[in-house]
Amino acid sequence: MTKIALITGANKGIGYEIARLLAEQGVTTIVGARDEERGRAAAGRLGQPYVRLDVTDEASVAAAAKWVEQEYGRLDILVNNAGITGGFMDPHPSATPAGVLREVYETNVFGVVTVTNAMLPLLRESEAGRIVNMTSELGSLARAMDRESPYWDVNIMPYNSSKTALNMVTVSYAKELIDTPIKVNAANPGYCATDLNGHSGFRTAEQGAAIAVRLATLDADGPTGAFLEDRGSVNW
Repeated sequence: MTKIALITGANKGIGYEIARLLAEQGVTTIVGARDEERGRAAAGRLGQPYVRLDVTDEASVAAAAKWVEQEYGRLDILVNNAGITGGFMDPHPSATPAGVLREVYETNVFGVVTVTNAMLPLLRESEAGRIVNMTSELGSLARAMDRESPYWDVNIMPYNSSKTALNMVTVSYAKELIDTPIKVNAANPGYCATDLNGHSGFRTAEQGAAIAVRLATLDADGPTGAFLEDRGSVNW
């Protein structure tokens, strides 16, 4: 039976590459994107379905869940990929307006919760549901306090703290679902060249997508509640 996947923010960057790589494995991969023109164009290039999905709009998320239910009756893979930086790159928390945090959290944290809650009934219909939350090593508390880390000076509170919060969201769902076939994990793609960072990353979007694809297709003996990258586990 063909697996059904939904990737948020899949019209470009890492999300698009996740969709492409899953599709190459024979997965029916739904391209979720808030911009309908770009979303449909991306889905067309992949030969996959599209659904309009704005993670910050509960009505949009509910409509997308209803569409998935009507079209497929279940969901096997959910990749919460949509994310923003908020555009505020001042490395001084004391200069950061609280409103910037609210904007970033709406997408990176609250949006993940909204989408996951809406899609969870469909994931429960799967024989082996998989939820992958795209996080960042910048959300690691251990790495944040490592003076030898190349990211020591990247002290961007809105984005970094949103990913730390997302890590706990990941663990929270994993604990709730620990006795079910659904696995929930956090994926660190590394510093990839995407629109999010002005294409300044040293990894490609395809390289960043690989860990998400691996977690999306885990066997029954795979981990849950883990924070993983290509090289293995990341310290929380």
